[in-house]
Amino acid sequence: MKSEKKLLGAGLLSALLASLCCITPLLALIAGGSGFASTFTWLEPARPFFIILTIGTLAFAWYQKLFKSKEEIDCNCEDSRKESFLRSKAFLGIISVFALIMLGFPYYSSSFYSNTNTNKEVLDVSSLKKSQFTVLGMTCSSCEAHVNHEVNKLQGVVKVTTSYENKNAVVEYDDSLTSINEIEKAIEKTGYQVIDKF
Repeated sequence: MKSEKKLLGAGLLSALLASLCCITPLLALIAGGSGFASTFTWLEPARPFFIILTIGTLAFAWYQKLFKSKEEIDCNCEDSRKESFLRSKAFLGIISVFALIMLGFPYYSSSFYSNTNTNKEVLDVSSLKKSQFTVLGMTCSSCEAHVNHEVNKLQGVVKVTTSYENKNAVVEYDDSLTSINEIEKAIEKTGYQVIDKF
């Protein structure tokens, strides 16, 4: 019983650690404070290890549940005790589904950010500017969505294109309504660091 709980706990913990750097910005957005969003970005390089650990742990738990119990049944000893829910296949199934949802979170997390930059009209094309910001700390497309969401909240922002691979954000904006410094503050509000702007 204790070994099963440890396996399930290890599987859940590694699944959460594998997706923590992507869950944190979303939780920060919901809570209203996004400055600590990049706190867990240091976990991103270990993500493949956590994925393997999660899958391996859950596979071993399923192996023990499916095949070890068959060996115990062959002993011809009848046990009238009913198995608790925490030791059931249903509970293991719930844990497995939850772990898979957490492992896949970075791939669908951007759908949780609303698109605040829809149908923006530009009245004076001459006041449009385009600036590029070099941003450190982004590790996945969820980071891009978080930066885009914050910058799009600013009045006058027409278009934001963020790339974690290129470590940059390109912002097209009306400089009569917002400034390059306000955009930089919005990016840094997400917890990522702007090291250059031009």
